[in-house]
Amino acid sequence: MPAVKGDGMRGLAVFISDIRNCKSKEAELKRINKELANIRSKFKGDKTLDGYQKKKYVCKLLFIFLLGNDIDFGHMEAVNLLSSNKYTEKQIGYLFISVLIEQNSDLMKLIVQAIRNDITSRNPVHVNLALQCISNICSREMAEAFCQDLPKLLVSGDTIDFVKQSAALCLLKLFRAAPDIVQPTEYASRIVHLLNDSHMGVVTSAASLIEALSKRWPDEYKGCVPLAISRLSRIITSTYTDLQDYTYYFVPAPWLCVKLLHLLQNYPPPEDPSNKARLLECLEGILNKAQDAPKSKKVQHSNAKNAVLFEAIALIIHMDSEPNLLVRACNQLGTFLSHRETNLRYLALESMCLLATSEFSHEAVKKHQETIINSLKTERDVSVRQRAVDLLYAMCDRSNASEIVAEMLTYLETADYSIREEMVLKVAILAEKYATDYTWYVDVILKLIRVAGDYVSEEVWHRVIQIVVNREDVQGYSAKTVFEALQRPACHENMVKVGGYVLGEFGNLIAGDQRSSPQIQFELLHSKYHLCSIATRCLLLTTYIKFCNLFPEIKHMIQNVFMTDHNFRNPDAELQQRAVEYLQMSKVATPDVLATILEEMPPFPEKESSLLAKLKKSKPQSEETESVEKERKAKPQAVMSQDGGSGALVDIDAGGKDNGALLDSFKQPPQASHSTSSEDIGDIVNRNDYLKFVVKNNGVLYEDDVLQVGCKLESRANLARLGMFYGNKTANQLTDFLPIVTCPGSLAVQLQAQAKPMEPLVAAGTQVQQLINFVCVQEFAKLPVIRVRFNYSDKEGAAQQFDKSLFLPMFINKFFEPTEMASEQFFSRWKALSQPTQESQKIFPAKYPMDPAQVQQKLTGIGAKLLTDVDPNPENYVCAGIINTHTQQIGTLVRLEPNKQAKMYRLTIRSSKDTVAKYLVDIIAEQF
Repeated sequence: MPAVKGDGMRGLAVFISDIRNCKSKEAELKRINKELANIRSKFKGDKTLDGYQKKKYVCKLLFIFLLGNDIDFGHMEAVNLLSSNKYTEKQIGYLFISVLIEQNSDLMKLIVQAIRNDITSRNPVHVNLALQCISNICSREMAEAFCQDLPKLLVSGDTIDFVKQSAALCLLKLFRAAPDIVQPTEYASRIVHLLNDSHMGVVTSAASLIEALSKRWPDEYKGCVPLAISRLSRIITSTYTDLQDYTYYFVPAPWLCVKLLHLLQNYPPPEDPSNKARLLECLEGILNKAQDAPKSKKVQHSNAKNAVLFEAIALIIHMDSEPNLLVRACNQLGTFLSHRETNLRYLALESMCLLATSEFSHEAVKKHQETIINSLKTERDVSVRQRAVDLLYAMCDRSNASEIVAEMLTYLETADYSIREEMVLKVAILAEKYATDYTWYVDVILKLIRVAGDYVSEEVWHRVIQIVVNREDVQGYSAKTVFEALQRPACHENMVKVGGYVLGEFGNLIAGDQRSSPQIQFELLHSKYHLCSIATRCLLLTTYIKFCNLFPEIKHMIQNVFMTDHNFRNPDAELQQRAVEYLQMSKVATPDVLATILEEMPPFPEKESSLLAKLKKSKPQSEETESVEKERKAKPQAVMSQDGGSGALVDIDAGGKDNGALLDSFKQPPQASHSTSSEDIGDIVNRNDYLKFVVKNNGVLYEDDVLQVGCKLESRANLARLGMFYGNKTANQLTDFLPIVTCPGSLAVQLQAQAKPMEPLVAAGTQVQQLINFVCVQEFAKLPVIRVRFNYSDKEGAAQQFDKSLFLPMFINKFFEPTEMASEQFFSRWKALSQPTQESQKIFPAKYPMDPAQVQQKLTGIGAKLLTDVDPNPENYVCAGIINTHTQQIGTLVRLEPNKQAKMYRLTIRSSKDTVAKYLVDIIAEQF
């Protein structure tokens, strides 16, 4: 504790000693309770307590709080300490309120006034204490209260240096916490001139502040560019004796250099010739110093030196206008590729990835290709190997594509599982992008499937199908190659999918060879049939019906397959339906009709590869939206595709699932949903029972005599897909059928929705399906709404209109990722989330029987991990999970304590986000 020794608070020292000498938790708790009772009586009964005594007792309360105990009194006494003129008393007061005062406390007005008094004080030590307190609390209330005072204090000529440092850092922290409130643009020119300050500490603090502000208001702060260049030049040309107080292991002011170089990356290269020349001189000086012999063997020297070097290279890459500097930077990084220090190898590869994208340095990067490939083979650290893969991908062009792809394919056989899927995508993209001979592309993709079949996503084999269908020159070669690949003893299911599709379309091109006759093709594919999933079997059945058109001589063999009980009476509705319908089609249709229905797929519309969108995972929602816009296409043509759909390459299987990513760009693209608050959503008809979907992912949302609406939800990370099922219960068709998804009000920013378009007609007695894709951008508490409108005829034949709105069961807990925890880990995390704002609790009577099996089932349905043998009380239930949003991950812990005698529950949720804890308590309490 602060000031224990120097201030001689013997009572505090004795109390701490007593606590440390306790032999058990119970003894410690007894001693703490005794002390709390004593302090409470002193605060209530003794009105003559002096500052020293208040400070001592407040210190004891702080120590008790730090031991993990709740403190519910003493706040007023701590606030009173702020008015003291003694440093130690004021310091303890500020420390107490920084740690224990809630942001919505009634005492906040008194605290703000006390801080304002200290900020205007003539004592700089008191001003610094106040600034530290503002930074520690860092709430919107603090930002609103001091957003005008801090800039004035910062630029005032009367403010001494160390207070300016604190004011700059305090203002920066408030700006990060509330950028909409802290807007010091009117002081921009005066804040910028702090870069000229004679005190290096002030310059360092100001550089951090200006770097953040210039990103928000680049025009107002553009005056920082010449000043930053000037300051940087003075540092680079100085010796370590010139800046002795700010030299770190023979490197002058390295952290300030890094900040200034980073600041300059917020702006384009300076247009003024003198400033540009001076900046180039600085960058050349940094590159020159990097080649000097080290002045010290200590690692701190090389770390500081390299920190400046890498930031300078980042600025050179940002400018992208100086070929000489770019090539020098590339050569300098090349020397680090074989360095013994792992971090340097990693950073060198990462920076060279950026250099490889510049036209000036691309060729210079290629000179290091052999070293990079060697590091891929010999490097022990997986993260460095991944950066080597990234660099090979970035430096690849038409001249070295075959060599790089071959090396990546070779490495893929032994690559770490964590990077295989990304490597597969990159190889597939490079093979397509730089293929001069598309037979090479086909060979690469088939080898990918053979080497890493489990990591070849749907998009990869979808894409090779598209290219083969669109290019006549490789269709025969592709058929021959996949036929040979299928003959291997170990054949991955993805290879069967590609083989089934290609042979179904182009098997006739190789049927003239006795070694690949129609019967042999059919028997080869069918030998894999029983080893495949339902979805692949469905695709193969479509291949077989296409064989009936291509090879009439084996039609009877195919009909026998359709008629087997395994297909004709399969419990899977999709598989059975295909077998039944294809059998009838082969029997009833004339050869001409069959040839028309089963003719070759037409060329796919040319579009940008969706593999790039899958590769970029840093901004999933924007990538998916862009992919949707780029790949929007016309309605499908009436041609039977390989999976039984019409026109689209891949369709939804019987269970409402597809086997690819949540957002599959090969399907018909989703329709953008309405998301404005002004959208008329109508009356919500499931307002009374939508909460049942908090703990379940499928069921009936709404039903009446006309329509049944069901749903099925799947989620992964911050993405979710909701399958909607609309059943027409009438004897007439539904016309002008139009479901519209709406994210009302602020939900439009928090949750992005895209709905697949639907046909406007729903036949009598049928069910149709619609997919809605969701991206959770940040935490939300409202629900999206779907408005269903259509026209129909009632039993008397009169025209009627249906127009109803439903809440969609898209709750924040649908983005839970279950987290396994041991007892010690759970309660350690539980104590860490001990701030009052991080906890929400509700005590409520049981609405349903308190059956343990049902309670466990509902808690599991929430999405978090139900933990066993964790809570000391076996009657209690605890869960742990992480809620995934695009902006952050929100750790959440749940504890449900039943009282069977009183038929009551106590539900406590602690979360790193206060709004999430409160919302979850409200909706989960309704389930028990």
